[in-house]
Amino acid sequence: MATLILVRHGRSTANTSGVLAGRTPGIALDDRGAAQAAALPGRLADVPLAAAVTSPLQRCRETLRPLLDARPGLPLHVEDRINECDYGDWSGRKLAELGDEPLMEVVQRHASAAAFPGGESMRAMQNRAVEAVREWNTRVEAEHGEDATYLMCSHGDIVKAIVADALGLHLDLFQRIHVDPCSVTAIRYTRLRPFLLRLGDTGDFAGFAPREHPGGSGAAEVGGGAGAP
Repeated sequence: MATLILVRHGRSTANTSGVLAGRTPGIALDDRGAAQAAALPGRLADVPLAAAVTSPLQRCRETLRPLLDARPGLPLHVEDRINECDYGDWSGRKLAELGDEPLMEVVQRHASAAAFPGGESMRAMQNRAVEAVREWNTRVEAEHGEDATYLMCSHGDIVKAIVADALGLHLDLFQRIHVDPCSVTAIRYTRLRPFLLRLGDTGDFAGFAPREHPGGSGAAEVGGGAGAP
């Protein structure tokens, strides 16, 4: 079956401000995120892509724009099922503030039981995203052959949920997975099992350096969904 390249969108203005953006409109890439997006065509230069699929949100479209400019013949498809999790009433709130909510512990430790007030459950989020991947795998293989590779640009929790499914990992454990902004994750699907080929690859190991304490300039930089560390 097809090989899936999963790209988390580049760093956004919500990531740097420590806000749980969710589906809030108008969330764009910040300067670093734009630079990450600009580097993506070079990072994937040797990878033939049959198609690109994106979440409908602005930050994902902006992440793919340089890649599409570099590959004018690459078809782009918008897929609602890989949209960000619907965090409902939590959308737009500060992550630091949400840390005091009793539900946050459920999100971190028992994600399959977590449902956001006015939004969706994390279980529903994973189900729709995995369903989209399976259907796109079938479509891409039918149109381009079993060795075809395609790309999806989505969000941190979505990428982690898809990876957990590929690994046979229960959703309650998916918070053990981490993917940085504009990181590349690759999964090869076969008839019997998926194979995780890359996870959160940025080619940059600066993230392993000690982080600043909360309140420092780098404290909220990695923000990504309700499960961000």
